[in-house]
Amino acid sequence: MDDVQVGSIIRSVRIRRGLTQTQVAEAARVSRSMVSLIERGGLEETSLLVIRRVGSALGMSLPFDPRWRGVELAKLLDERHAALLPVVVKRLTAFGWQCVPEHTFNEWGERGSVDVFAWHATRRAVLCVEIKTRIADLQDLLSSEDRKRRLASTLARKVGWAPLVVGSVVVLPEETWARNALARFRPVFDAKFPLRTLEVRDWLKNPSRDVGGIWFLLYDAHGDPKRRVGGSMRVRPRKPAPTGAVSRSAQRVMDRPGALSAAGRGPGAA
Repeated sequence: MDDVQVGSIIRSVRIRRGLTQTQVAEAARVSRSMVSLIERGGLEETSLLVIRRVGSALGMSLPFDPRWRGVELAKLLDERHAALLPVVVKRLTAFGWQCVPEHTFNEWGERGSVDVFAWHATRRAVLCVEIKTRIADLQDLLSSEDRKRRLASTLARKVGWAPLVVGSVVVLPEETWARNALARFRPVFDAKFPLRTLEVRDWLKNPSRDVGGIWFLLYDAHGDPKRRVGGSMRVRPRKPAPTGAVSRSAQRVMDRPGALSAAGRGPGAA
């Protein structure tokens, strides 16, 4: 979608809501001429902050839609998601969970998929895991998780599980952008997903109550040893000393005052 199309959509929404450019400008705390400029497609002549303020005044969300070499960007994002999915399944299995990756549903017209739908038979707990390698729309994430948490018990019974406990966990990669996103929207995340990584792990071992949490995971996305858990250490082979070379410890002894004369006398020297 190009800038002219974005401006046209903003104008159409404004008209549908029965608002004038002046009213939108006042709500967005910008000038009327700025609203007019945006509606004409002059997005490059203003800032992203102003554009989003105008959109917010109209009740619109204006997320980025980055493009890179056509469809290859989607493949890149899928690769990151695909790399994190087996890590989550492996960790949950180790904690005693039975996992169903990419569980799709269509319940009373509500369609979607759960990245990992898991069952803890001992505690009769069901878990919905959402894996995010980016957060493009926070509102979409929250509403999606609310819907899946609400449907979790019904979906569980359809596969033969009878849950007493429901958990909802968002998995984020242990990366700076994810930590910054959590810090930026902390009040919202604290309300919806109060548990953090260590608390999430404790709950996964003993799921005794309904919870929501954020789970940061470090994973190796591209086989880079620097990204592995616990770090990496490069060991260089020690080069053999050249013939006749003196070790550092021996050199320090020889550098002491009188060392050469003492060495020259040898054993038993008077």
